Amino acid sequence: MNTTTVVDRFLEYVKFDTQSDELTNLTPSTPGQMIFAQHLEKELRAMNLSDIHLDDNGYLMARLPSNSQKQLPTVGFIAHLDTSPDMSGHNVNPRIVKNYNGGDIALNAEQNIILSPTDFPELNHYKGQDLIVTDGNTLLGADDKAGVAEIITAIAYLQQHPEIEHGDIAIAFNPDEEIGQGAHHFDVNRFGADWAYTMDGGEIGELEFENFNAAVAKVTFNGRNVHPGYAYHKMINSIRIANQFVIMLPRWETPEHTEGYEGFYHLVAFEGSVEKTVLTYIIRDHDRNIFNRRKKELEHLARKINTEFPGVCEIEIKDQYYNMREKIEPVMHIIDIAQEAMRDSGVEPKVVPIRGGTDGAQLSFKGLPCPNIFAGGLNFHGRYEFVPIQSMEKAVEVIVNIARRVAKA
Repeated sequence: MNTTTVVDRFLEYVKFDTQSDELTNLTPSTPGQMIFAQHLEKELRAMNLSDIHLDDNGYLMARLPSNSQKQLPTVGFIAHLDTSPDMSGHNVNPRIVKNYNGGDIALNAEQNIILSPTDFPELNHYKGQDLIVTDGNTLLGADDKAGVAEIITAIAYLQQHPEIEHGDIAIAFNPDEEIGQGAHHFDVNRFGADWAYTMDGGEIGELEFENFNAAVAKVTFNGRNVHPGYAYHKMINSIRIANQFVIMLPRWETPEHTEGYEGFYHLVAFEGSVEKTVLTYIIRDHDRNIFNRRKKELEHLARKINTEFPGVCEIEIKDQYYNMREKIEPVMHIIDIAQEAMRDSGVEPKVVPIRGGTDGAQLSFKGLPCPNIFAGGLNFHGRYEFVPIQSMEKAVEVIVNIARRVAKA
């Protein structure tokens, strides 16, 4: 029997450097993701799973065949291979803090890098538990190697316990979620699930089937440079005009002033000279109608600028993804099953909207309803990331109990 634990797997997986990179225009965007996928492929083959397939884009799929005499739906579980480009994932050096006592955790004493409940009060929820933390120099990679470890551990558990009835279970590990491209080359037909769950949420109990509608806007201002001593009625300073555009947007509708279901405009890049300035915005809202109005508002402001400075402003808006809720509502039984499985595991579900995106949103619009379940990690994308071991163990239980629940339905 395979007795490897979810912790064993996780500590092994985080050693792989799998940061994604949106600038390479490749899939996977970095070679480390394919190296990790090849490692996982060998592991799945050693487990004697069926229909194992790793494609040239780094999408790894496999299947645990049904052990039931009944015709049961196929349920899927998905996690992503990459870690965020926001911080290094090279030479991750995890450490286990056993029986956390509630105080400060020195991640790196020499550099005075402290994980403190003063700054991160959610730590107080995990007193008495065992936490996996970083050494302060890298992110941890619980997003989403915790999800990968949980899925494989749950499959191994079901293999070891054939008395647990289950249908076909499809699993997949995909690249480039962190740069918004995780679902781009996902072959839904090959995956063959009736629905799936991404194991990519945060703290224990999270269950998400709503996310932002999302778009990106590129606003370009074309100026005219003239010697400033002779610029009267000649110079067009694109930087100044771009600043005028920025302050025309409502100052309170930004990420730092919004929460829950509130949407926002977020200026993520500002590059400029007198001759040319480019603003990049992301637009987010849970409500599709308000989302569309936000896009129209940006176009309206561009027209206002062009009224004062004819032909200076150009705007290009591209939709990125939509709120999966509209695809999940017709099949809400898959949410009910997840909630029941959590309660079977002694976990109280916390149904919350995602203030961001998820591969599951794009997959839902590709015909695979795919809500998101907690993987257990917190403080993603930085040196203060940590994951409670007990949360990962509960996530494994939830996967097993979903398989059990589907067989009973």
